Amino acid sequence: MRNTISISPSVSFVKADSQPVQVRGACLHDCPDTCSLLTTVENGVAIKVQGNPEHPQTGGVLCNKVSRYTERSYHPERLLQPLKRVGPKGTGQFEPVSWDAALTDIAARLKAIAAHNPEAIVPYSYAGTMGQVQSESMAGRFFNRLGASFLDRTICATAGGEGFTQTLGGKVGMRVEFFAESKLIIIWGSNSIGSNLHFWRYVQQAKRDGAKLICIDPRKSETAEKCHEHIALLPGTDAALALALMHELITHDWLDHDYISRHTLGWQALKERALQWPPERAAEVCRVPVEQIKNLARDYGQCFVNQQPAAIRLNYGMQRVRGGGNAARAVACLPALIGAWRHRAGGVLLSSSGLFPVDKAALQRPELLAGRQPRTINMSTIGNALLEDTSPQFGPKIEALMVYNSNPVAVAPESGKVVQGFAREDLFTVVLEHFKTDTADYADYLLPATTQLEHWDVHSAYGHTDALLNRPAIAPLGQAKPNTQIFRELAAHMGFTEPCFSDDDETLCRAVYGDKVDFNELLNKGFATLKLPDAPFAEGHFPTPSGLCEFFSERLQAMGLDGLPDHVPNYETLGTSDQFPLAMISPPARNFLNSSFVNVKSLRDIEGEPVLEMHADDAAARGITSGAVVTVFNQRGEYRVKAEVSRRARPGVVNGLGIWWRKLGLDGTNVNQLTSQHLTDLGRGPVFYDCLVQVRLAAQAEPQTV
Repeated sequence: MRNTISISPSVSFVKADSQPVQVRGACLHDCPDTCSLLTTVENGVAIKVQGNPEHPQTGGVLCNKVSRYTERSYHPERLLQPLKRVGPKGTGQFEPVSWDAALTDIAARLKAIAAHNPEAIVPYSYAGTMGQVQSESMAGRFFNRLGASFLDRTICATAGGEGFTQTLGGKVGMRVEFFAESKLIIIWGSNSIGSNLHFWRYVQQAKRDGAKLICIDPRKSETAEKCHEHIALLPGTDAALALALMHELITHDWLDHDYISRHTLGWQALKERALQWPPERAAEVCRVPVEQIKNLARDYGQCFVNQQPAAIRLNYGMQRVRGGGNAARAVACLPALIGAWRHRAGGVLLSSSGLFPVDKAALQRPELLAGRQPRTINMSTIGNALLEDTSPQFGPKIEALMVYNSNPVAVAPESGKVVQGFAREDLFTVVLEHFKTDTADYADYLLPATTQLEHWDVHSAYGHTDALLNRPAIAPLGQAKPNTQIFRELAAHMGFTEPCFSDDDETLCRAVYGDKVDFNELLNKGFATLKLPDAPFAEGHFPTPSGLCEFFSERLQAMGLDGLPDHVPNYETLGTSDQFPLAMISPPARNFLNSSFVNVKSLRDIEGEPVLEMHADDAAARGITSGAVVTVFNQRGEYRVKAEVSRRARPGVVNGLGIWWRKLGLDGTNVNQLTSQHLTDLGRGPVFYDCLVQVRLAAQAEPQTV
């Protein structure tokens, strides 16, 4: 590797007079791949970001988004100084202010609120960075010391995560690299080409070696196109499909009875449940041909008969409906039925995050709560929470909000209510950001944060089993500061004197894993592979209370819930509303990542503009052609967007690609104007893909403004 720099943790960036060097880092974004990066720096300027060829999971390859990361860091609209609001909320009118003036005023406002009820202060953050240090370390300490409300961080993965926890014992599964050896790969609820590129590399290797690829997804994604078969089920019917697969495995005796008897709990009860779901019943619910279900079950069952590894790559699309937790549970049961776990290339993977020994207590210091037990606000219902007054049920009215690593005005469901809440003049809002996002426009103070090229961090992964270290490659631009430093200085302005607020970023980095991961290896290589068995559950030993794969969960039963997985229909089921006869899902646009990268011009030029994909039959019935401006609407609001008549949409389902910033939409809205604040059956997660709408030609087709 040419001129790869190896600097001490105490050195914060490459000096401006240095020769070109490559600095090891890690991708910060909400993606399973968590790539190892090399940033080339010349004269103090980052001129190139590329994948690290020495990291096996990255293999020198980056997605189109992150390969353009310098364009994001040096963006002309980057926030480089603190700003104070001077106009009405939502107009984005600010004036420069010094750091000291901003922090002094913020501290004074927070002190005044905390004096009567610190729970009236709410942090709001998520995966703008997946780093353990720049996310919830110093920020967690700050809000614990303050006594602010807790935030239930549910907006992405909690339904599926809870489903796996109740079945397998945690967010655990097979190792991603062994998918390359699988003979049957089921990609369930994932557009891997766009959202899990390095997993797709292993899939391609398996395909070349004769593996069969099957994609289960309501949308004919780029991934579905490359698979041998695509099963385009209706949103929210995945559990019905999984139960029908169990039915076929049972009736044809494609079962590993030895594995079931030794390593599972609740088999007879699950068998009785599954036998209620013949393929014909599931085909009617899923609206797919019955032969597709039978053939999939045969393919899966024959892997047991022929002693070949079968693997399922589950992703989070399928759990963003009312029954998402149960659906994840049902899929998680499948590998044990055929003994797929016996093979290192068999089993299921949703997330590997539960395998990482992160010491959250060392990072967030819960002892700072001093015995307090603040209320918890669910980030997926922030719209309702901001509009609630003081009540016995919800507690004190929210008076202050501190947003970092997130853009809730764009990404939270039912955004009409979210906007209404953020627009409250009596709500004091501080936003740490890189750009003037939709959320930033509603801030009282905007504080400039560093990008990944400018700070230290340690990263876990949820798509592989390597820990990574991110080194700063360049000095912070302008007056930008790392999140950790912003919360350190704010703590000082608040008068917090506990020694833990003086911990520097090196100390925080070392605290992430303690002695569970060799920090020197992270320093020297940039990554360290967790020491794990190749086939983690070949002999059972699941991290459940029983040590077994729990088809039946006594823990769920104790909570008054069904101990077995079942099909839980959507809140808004297709065919139940004449007024809103179409289901809408909102999968991510390929060139964005949630709402990140939307303002990177080269990527937006590739993506084009917001569109609604419609099947030709649904479009023709409404007199809609590609390029026409349509209004998508339901009881929660309406969204004007260009239509695209597309083979990617199945009949009865429209695809509103996201997540565009609202300000880039035709009417200053995006698809989340239509999504609801209902929650999933398990995990309290959002139901973005549980949404009925109607579509009509817009009265006027005004040009898009950007």
